[in-house]
Order: sequence, then structure tokens, then C-alpha cells
Amino acid sequence: MVRKYRVVLATIAVFISLAGMMEAVRGLLFDSNAEFLYGVVALSLGVAAFVVLLNPTPKDER
Repeated sequence: MVRKYRVVLATIAVFISLAGMMEAVRGLLFDSNAEFLYGVVALSLGVAAFVVLLNPTPKDER
């Protein structure tokens, strides 16, 4: 079973990726390259953190 703190961190990562998606769309709508770039970076990092945190490790087999 995945440890509880990893589930909490994965949930936070999902909200970070959602905020990144919102920021990327806002950057596209208002033609702001910096906002779009930061949004894409936040989206990518949030999804990557979510996947890494919920992958089982050998310690989770117990």
C-alpha cells in the first residue's frame, strides 16, 4: 500500500498541475509568453510528481 504522505503529496501535485494548466491557457488567451511557459512547466512538473509519487516501491509490498 502506498504510504499516506505520498498520497497527500500526489494530491498536491494534481492541484499544481491544474493550476499550471490554468496558467498556460491564460497565457495563450492574453498572449503572454512568460505565463504560458510557467504554466507548461508547472503542468509538466505536477504530472511527473504525481506519477512518481504513486508508483509502488519495494517498501510498499509489506
